[in-house]
Amino acid sequence: MRVGFLTDAPRIAGSEIWLREMLPLLPPQRITPELFIRDHPRLEPLRRALEAKGIQVHYLKELHKKPSFDLWVLQLWSEPSYRLLFQLPPPRWVVCHDQLEYFYPLGLRTLYHLGYRMTKARWMSRAEGVLTVSTWGAQFLRRLGLEAEAVPNGVDPERYRPASPEERRALRERLGLKRFSVLVPGRFALEKNQILVAAIARRTPELDYWLVGDQDSLIGHLLRRLQLPNLYLKGRREDLVELYQAFDAVLQPTLAENQSLVTLEAMSSGLPVVTTPIPAQAELIEHGKEGLLVPPQTQPMVEALRALAHNPTWARQLGQAARDRILREHTLATSALRLAEVLRCASTG
Repeated sequence: MRVGFLTDAPRIAGSEIWLREMLPLLPPQRITPELFIRDHPRLEPLRRALEAKGIQVHYLKELHKKPSFDLWVLQLWSEPSYRLLFQLPPPRWVVCHDQLEYFYPLGLRTLYHLGYRMTKARWMSRAEGVLTVSTWGAQFLRRLGLEAEAVPNGVDPERYRPASPEERRALRERLGLKRFSVLVPGRFALEKNQILVAAIARRTPELDYWLVGDQDSLIGHLLRRLQLPNLYLKGRREDLVELYQAFDAVLQPTLAENQSLVTLEAMSSGLPVVTTPIPAQAELIEHGKEGLLVPPQTQPMVEALRALAHNPTWARQLGQAARDRILREHTLATSALRLAEVLRCASTG
C-alpha cells in the first residue's frame, strides 16, 4: 500500500515532528509512505532525516506529476492550501493537529467555534476523513459533522526516560538547580497561559521556575519586565530531554490542547505534571494517579506545587505511574500501529 503524505508547512513544528517520527514506522506495517514538502531551507532537516531512514521526499512543485497512491494524507497549515483537495484523486484524508477548543470565557469560545466551522471545518468536509491525535479531538470533529478517527500521540520511552540518581545529580549541578524546580515548556501564547505562571511564582518564592520555548512575543516581554527572582526565561532549548531528567515537576496551566507532546514527554521522563482539567489533558492524566489536574487559578496551582515539593516520595510515585501509562498506551510503536490501521481502512473507504 502506497500513501502520499503532504505538508504545506513553512518550517518544522510539532506536526512535522509527527511526520518525522511516524513515517519511518510504517514500512514494517506494509505501508510505503512518501512525503511532499515545500522547497525551503527550514525544511531541509526534515527531508534529510526522513531520507536517511529510507523515506522518499519530494517537493510540492513536483506534485503535478501526480504519482499513483492508494491514499493521500494532507497536513495543512494555511486555509488556501485546502484547495489541493480538489487537485488530488480520492481517497484524501486530512491530518488535524489543531488545538480545536480554547477554554477562554464563553463568549470568546463561541466566536472561535463559529470561525472554525466557517473556515477549516468547511474545507475539511471536502476530504473523505480527518485524522487527529486524541480521542477527544476526534469526538469534537464528529460533532462538527466530520468523519474523524483518532491516532493518539506517542513518544519514544527510550529517549524520554528518567535519569539514574547519579545522572540526575550531575545534571542538576550543571544546570545550577538547588531547590524544588518546576519546568514550564512551550511557546509563549495566550492559550499556554504563562502569565498565570508569573502569579504562581510570585506566591511561591521558595520554588524556581524555568520557562523554555519560543518567547519572542508580547507575553515574553511582559514577563521579562517583571524581573521575578525565581522566574527564569530560558528561550528555546535543544536539551529538553536532559531538562526533563533534571527537574522536579512540569507545570502546564494550558487553556488549549489537542494532545500535548510536552505532557507525554514529561510523563515518559517520570515527572509529575501539574496541568489543567481540560479534556485533552484529562485524557492523559487521572488526577492524583499520574499527575494533578488543577483549575487554571493561582491558589489551586500554588497548593498543588507546594504539595509536590513537600512530599517528594508522592511526587516520584506520580511520575512512575505516569511513565507506566506511557509504556502501556503512548509509545511511538503503539501510535504507529493505530496509524497503520486507520490508513488501511481509509484507503478502502
